[in-house]
Amino acid sequence: MIFHAPVLLQEVIKFLSPAPGKSYIDATIGGGGHTFALLKQGVRVLGIDRDPDAIEHIKDKWKIGKELILARANFNKIGEIARSNGASQIDGILFDLGVSSYQLEKADRGFSFQKKGPLDMRMDPDLEVTAADIINNFDERRLYEIFKTYGQEKFSRSIAHAICSARQIESINSTVRLAKIIEDAKPRGAYEKIHPATRAFQALRIVVNSELLNLEEALPQTTNLLARGGRLVIISFHSLEDALVKRFLKQEEKLLVLTKKPIGPNRQEVLANPRARSAKLRVAERI
Repeated sequence: MIFHAPVLLQEVIKFLSPAPGKSYIDATIGGGGHTFALLKQGVRVLGIDRDPDAIEHIKDKWKIGKELILARANFNKIGEIARSNGASQIDGILFDLGVSSYQLEKADRGFSFQKKGPLDMRMDPDLEVTAADIINNFDERRLYEIFKTYGQEKFSRSIAHAICSARQIESINSTVRLAKIIEDAKPRGAYEKIHPATRAFQALRIVVNSELLNLEEALPQTTNLLARGGRLVIISFHSLEDALVKRFLKQEEKLLVLTKKPIGPNRQEVLANPRARSAKLRVAERI
């Protein structure tokens, strides 16, 4: 398995300031890049991820024991997971949101419009509903709302209509077929910096995995897990995620926001890792 470089690694380490004896929670351990950097500083980490491939990858790379505990679970249960693993008075909690490079590049996971695969998009393979279920069963109005709300796609209406027309001929079950339908539904000559299917695929992924709902449920649980002076570090890749994080940090009286504006990657990091281009990092400290 290939996992790419962790996003904003230097900034994350700076704000979490790891030192021997400190304890952290990586709520989205993914490829483990952030966690491995923390562990090298002599800390303890509770790593959470709902993707079994991520958990197996970490087990292959680092000996599981006192310094690293893994939990395959949804981070919306972060409080319960921490308590069941004896983790309290944590020095830092990290959320690196969105889809991992590994998930995008593995065709059979169905996240990428650039790779032919089943229209799946589940981060947790135990989830019942796939992207294909939504595409083939939701009515046109609901599809329009998904693309409009979660993808901020200005051609949502024509895309939803094209999907409903196409599935009457044959079910839409592959990533490349859906991507082609979306591309053809957009006006010829419509200029976009990104692939025509990007926003629609992103919207589907968010809905399949209940990403915003899970984040909304998880954030309030973090405050009581943090020790005084402990820090909450969140990297988001979508404007709706960032808005949710910003609102929570502003409203939570027990947190002092350390980043007046979100921190993004520098040009060098974007060139080395294009996935980082939309990353926004926000940090708050428990007071």
